[in-house]
Amino acid sequence: MESFKAGETVVRRDVHRSGRVWSEHALRVVADTSEALMAACPPGAETRWPALYAKARADGDRSVRTEAFDAMATGTWELADAVWQETELLMWKPAAAWFSVNAFYTSGGLRNWYVNFEHPTRRTTDGFDTFDLTVDLVVDPDLTSWHWKDEDEYAHVRRLGIVTDTEHQAVDAARAQALAMLAERSGPFADAAAWMSWRWNPAWPAPSLPRPATVPKGVAPTGG
Repeated sequence: MESFKAGETVVRRDVHRSGRVWSEHALRVVADTSEALMAACPPGAETRWPALYAKARADGDRSVRTEAFDAMATGTWELADAVWQETELLMWKPAAAWFSVNAFYTSGGLRNWYVNFEHPTRRTTDGFDTFDLTVDLVVDPDLTSWHWKDEDEYAHVRRLGIVTDTEHQAVDAARAQALAMLAERSGPFADAAAWMSWRWNPAWPAPSLPRPATVPKGVAPTGG
């Protein structure tokens, strides 16, 4: 499949093993190389999220996120249209990696790095498919400290069988790989200064999903 062009809209989809879409997120391509796809979005980018997941964010109630994972396990979730909020996002995703490296920006600059553990990508006509595996690594802007995030939810999806033993082994290997990249200052961490100075190109409008909204607008998670 041909590379995507800078400025082109792509759609990241999280696709459950059943084939059902768990989420969609419109992004714009920053660069697409043999090393990785880099894509970004500002507040206002269109997304679709599980309705319960969006409700948890709107209500500030993490227990509803647990209900969302329970719904995933039974295949009973519904999606709600929403928009990305609060932060600008820059993502670095090597095709074969079980993670992506993301950076979140506010008006004050780089807020934090965020390593999202997920399936390797499968290219589609509109973008790429992956699947979020719940656990994350949050890294300070200057790369001096980090902590794991959502270990409790990861344990829950393991109990539910959403993350299989094989996927768990892949996540363990990916955790080690991400920590090695951080320690060695390799991958995107090798050019941390450029990442810290990056901002969304104001000439680019917020990206939209390629099909019309079918349900009322909601509020999406902001990443992190």
